[in-house]
Amino acid sequence: MSNQPSPQNNPLTIGILALQGAYEAHAKILSTLGIATKLLRTPDELMNLDGLIIPGGESTTMLKFLERNQFLDALTAFVQTTPTFGTCAGAILLAKDVQHPAQTSLAAMDITVERNAYGRQIDSTILTAPTKLRGGPLEMVFIRAPRITRTGARVEILATRDGSPVLVREGHLLAATFHPELSSDTRVHQLFLNLIRENH
Repeated sequence: MSNQPSPQNNPLTIGILALQGAYEAHAKILSTLGIATKLLRTPDELMNLDGLIIPGGESTTMLKFLERNQFLDALTAFVQTTPTFGTCAGAILLAKDVQHPAQTSLAAMDITVERNAYGRQIDSTILTAPTKLRGGPLEMVFIRAPRITRTGARVEILATRDGSPVLVREGHLLAATFHPELSSDTRVHQLFLNLIRENH
């Protein structure tokens, strides 16, 4: 069976914020799933997208880029209504509350995130753990990962690490504190595509 989108369905176009971080790895995974991607570097490129991925990287560096050309304001409005998936730094940017230290965010998802919670880059790790996704345990690549310390009443926890949520969903928003784009397992990206189709 082909992974290509069938002609009778409208093929999806997913934007990937390409200011910094592992955006090419996300594009590569979506390409294997037959999905067209668009790398975004300016606010006008947010037009005509079915969904958006905010990749990992350094959240404070991303914010510096976003604070130019009113990109932060445009993105804040965009994520209120359009399916968006944040990984690692992207999860920090989606959170309503960022701590350790506090910083500006898109304030879209009802979670509190603590930055660099698991220590330095040397403390990065790869774990395989059960999740609520079908298909058995999931490989999770953590690199200077944040920790989700609080989830709102409407946030669904799909995976945890040492009791802390690492994959969460709230309506049209999805966030992971790990890097699914650095694994060969495509289930988290497939989950995001399903979420977009549900919201169409």
